[in-house]
Amino acid sequence: MSENMNLKLKIWRQKNAGDKGRFVEYDMENVSPDESFLEMMDELNEKLTHDNLEPVEFDSDCREGICGTCGLVVNGEAHGPLRATTMCQVHMREFKGMTKLTVEPWRTKAFPVLKDLVVDRGALDKIQQAGGYISINTGNAPDAHAIQVPKEASDLAMDAAACIGCGACVAACPNASASLFTAAKISQFALLPQGGPERKRRAAQMVTQMDIEGFGDCSNLGECEAACPKEISISNIARMKREFVGAMLG
Repeated sequence: MSENMNLKLKIWRQKNAGDKGRFVEYDMENVSPDESFLEMMDELNEKLTHDNLEPVEFDSDCREGICGTCGLVVNGEAHGPLRATTMCQVHMREFKGMTKLTVEPWRTKAFPVLKDLVVDRGALDKIQQAGGYISINTGNAPDAHAIQVPKEASDLAMDAAACIGCGACVAACPNASASLFTAAKISQFALLPQGGPERKRRAAQMVTQMDIEGFGDCSNLGECEAACPKEISISNIARMKREFVGAMLG
């Protein structure tokens, strides 16, 4: 049985987007290594509330590694130390031997801090909205074999569609690029025949919107792929660039 942990938490506190913000330290004693990181944060907030102090705001929803709203940077790593894992699925045993944890929000101009560890990721929604809808009329549900799709293409499209839009790729990238997110959303349609009619327009508008939102460009460092909880491949970025150039050339 693992021993409980005593930790010093260095957490970013910020009242709103206009506040300068600062780190505040909190002591957490007797933390179970078997509880999740977010459960530990809940315990901290119970302690703060009991002491009539303002609890720490952080995002979470499903707590099952599905939605990605729990995104945090812990000790400089987006979603914590585990690969292919969202923050809500990280357990305290992963920090065994550590005595101090630094907890920050996603850091990029395109994700303004709303309060403490909560950021506005609406910029990603705007990129996806810029892609619009597919116009192909399907009518009633078609037979599964009505449109032939090569297995390799369908597999790649499904892999790209696994992106949950958490923003870890942006938080991990030194340039705060949203290229992996945008590329995944472009690829999931570009690889399938149903996405063909708007293929060029979609790529042009989504990449343009990404630039408008203030994200940086891709330097092909691979930090985004390493931080992605769904392991989206950076090969999608190469596809996005090909799609964009093709759209610009008409």
